[in-house]
Amino acid sequence: MFVIFPRYGLSKLLVTSRPRPKCFRNIRVTFRNVLSKALKNSSMITFENYMIRPLEIADLDRYYELVDKNRKRLEDFFTGTVSKTPNKEATENFLREMDAKRKNREYYPYVLVDLSTSNFVVFIDLKNVDWTIPKTEIGCYTDAEFAGKGLTTKAMKLFVAYCFENFDFKKIYLRTYHTNKAAQIVAEKCGFEWEGTIRMDYITTAGKLVDLMYYGRLR
Repeated sequence: MFVIFPRYGLSKLLVTSRPRPKCFRNIRVTFRNVLSKALKNSSMITFENYMIRPLEIADLDRYYELVDKNRKRLEDFFTGTVSKTPNKEATENFLREMDAKRKNREYYPYVLVDLSTSNFVVFIDLKNVDWTIPKTEIGCYTDAEFAGKGLTTKAMKLFVAYCFENFDFKKIYLRTYHTNKAAQIVAEKCGFEWEGTIRMDYITTAGKLVDLMYYGRLR
């Protein structure tokens, strides 16, 4: 019997073609269940009363609630999110799109969950992934009820460390508008350095072309 542990994904269990007793098959199933659970838990980060974990299709209701509660705040700089979540049906399709991109290693959405209520309080994503470097852009927004309390900074510090360790990125960067002082403060507290401003780098929902500040952090 050979057990192969690839860097990503579940292991494959290779066995000989000889008949196996039932007890052996049960051990095999148990082993795979334990392994699957361990790998799944490795993608979770917990601190205080919160957990950062991957966003799943089954999270439809709570994800839609988070977006809908903060829709007005997200309009300018989360154009795709706002346009693809007008109702639950469209939101489910959007979640399936994100899931497909994750399977292709193109995009990774996460949420910060309040364990006392199971509500989503922060959304974090890894996008524009370039595996040739490798590097990624990180995005984030926080529920208005939890903004300004230091929670986003704590979550980002842990999540960035997790990304360097588990994805082996050499660089993580973020973009923000010059008036978004809160985002700039979080970036600097999390070890990101201002690298410059790219002119006419983003178009808002209203159709306005704006400059964006780039912050980067190296491993």
